[in-house]
Amino acid sequence: AMDKFRMVFQFLQSNQESFMNGICGIMALASAQIYSAFDFNCPCLPGYNTAYSAGILLAPPLVLFLLGLVLNNNVSMLAEEWKRPPGRRAKDPAVLRYMFCSMAQRALIAPVVWVAVTLLDGKCFLCAFCTAVPVTVLGNSSLAPSLTPPELARLLARVPCPEIYDGDWLLAREVAVRYLRCISQALGWSFVLLTTLLAFVVRSVRPCFTQAAFLKSKYWSHYIDIERKLFDETCTEHAKAFAKVCIQQFFEAMNHDLELGHTHGALAMAPASSADPATTDGAKEEREKLRGITDQGAMNRLLTSWHKCKPPLKLGQEEPLMGNGWPGGGPRLPRKEVATYFSKV
Repeated sequence: AMDKFRMVFQFLQSNQESFMNGICGIMALASAQIYSAFDFNCPCLPGYNTAYSAGILLAPPLVLFLLGLVLNNNVSMLAEEWKRPPGRRAKDPAVLRYMFCSMAQRALIAPVVWVAVTLLDGKCFLCAFCTAVPVTVLGNSSLAPSLTPPELARLLARVPCPEIYDGDWLLAREVAVRYLRCISQALGWSFVLLTTLLAFVVRSVRPCFTQAAFLKSKYWSHYIDIERKLFDETCTEHAKAFAKVCIQQFFEAMNHDLELGHTHGALAMAPASSADPATTDGAKEEREKLRGITDQGAMNRLLTSWHKCKPPLKLGQEEPLMGNGWPGGGPRLPRKEVATYFSKV
């Protein structure tokens, strides 16, 4: 079971972009289902209708947007890159903007679906603007002047509630509902069209005009993601080797103590057996994985140094580089072939 779970986890990591797109699609469908299951109850009171409708239209999209950011694995990477000390590697604002925009585009899918479904349904718009219906145009204009503005607003605020609306003598409720829903659906389709055009411009047209800057930001954002994964993998490998060697040393020390405690026994009289070559080779391999970091203080200093002063992005640099770590001027060094990991931010 654990092997299957590990295989699924590795598959999701290697296909991070497809996985995140699937999550965003599921959230978009979920937002539509949540709205259809939501019991919309307009208060039908002047002054409260607008506040209630604004809350229904804006609060859930904000929650869905934040939830989309939380479910994105790159949020912590962006925060870490933004707050880390520059050290020997300067921070590129263009890369940070690219990373944030990539996450925001996916996180905005579910909120956009919620707003579009809300406008196309029309209940929220009807509740918010029922008091703005032109009675003189759609209703009995001769009877409208007989009501004071507060009385007229109180009467029109009951339009979304058929069980308590009693103003058919002034304005037929079905007329007001159809009028406001028509406007709401027009706004909904306009919103869908504008968001679709904006997404097309951002995803397709914009890189054509800023291709060089776009490629640089995309490359270094992928590099930051891959570097973090490789560092985590290296730390995990070191931790496993550290724990294994520490446990082996503990058992060896306990075995030595037991032998000293039984000097008069048969165990002490028996000749010491030669070490197993395979065991020796395995212990040597584990110690090589430690890379010379063999105590807690050294590991803590390494982690602190990685956070405060990451190495410069210039391969083959023997002396510390005190300036900007991002590739810039200066003589070019011979390129080396390195192993690459594919990442989608």
